[in-house]
Amino acid sequence: MKLDEVPQDHSSTYGGHSKLVYAVDASGHYQGAQSDGWEPEAYATQLAVAELREQEAEAQQAWQRGEQSPLKCLMYRYRLDELALSQISGLWQWRIRRHFRPAIYRRLSVAVLARYAEAFGLPVEQLIGYQRDRA
Repeated sequence: MKLDEVPQDHSSTYGGHSKLVYAVDASGHYQGAQSDGWEPEAYATQLAVAELREQEAEAQQAWQRGEQSPLKCLMYRYRLDELALSQISGLWQWRIRRHFRPAIYRRLSVAVLARYAEAFGLPVEQLIGYQRDRA
């Protein structure tokens, strides 16, 4: 992309901010440029966020029915997937999937809950409360 072709579509997904992209200047060298959005990127972002909201709603319903722990609901609420949660928490993905089971989640130690709490930016007491409650 050439420097004068950097999109400036004033995307609502950027929230008034801009991001750095690289484009080719007149002499053929890469140079950083600010973009405040690109409509196709904004559309893709909105689709992805809508999908995460649907997944969160499904996970919350499963939690309310007692079929899953609140962990999966929180994972989607904070825009994570199993891989990202694994990387942030330092727990293996298979352990995270296991913790989606309510009986396993209720027996989690405070240390493991603290790792999840840090990943979500929540107080650990809130996750401890979820061990007893449903949505």
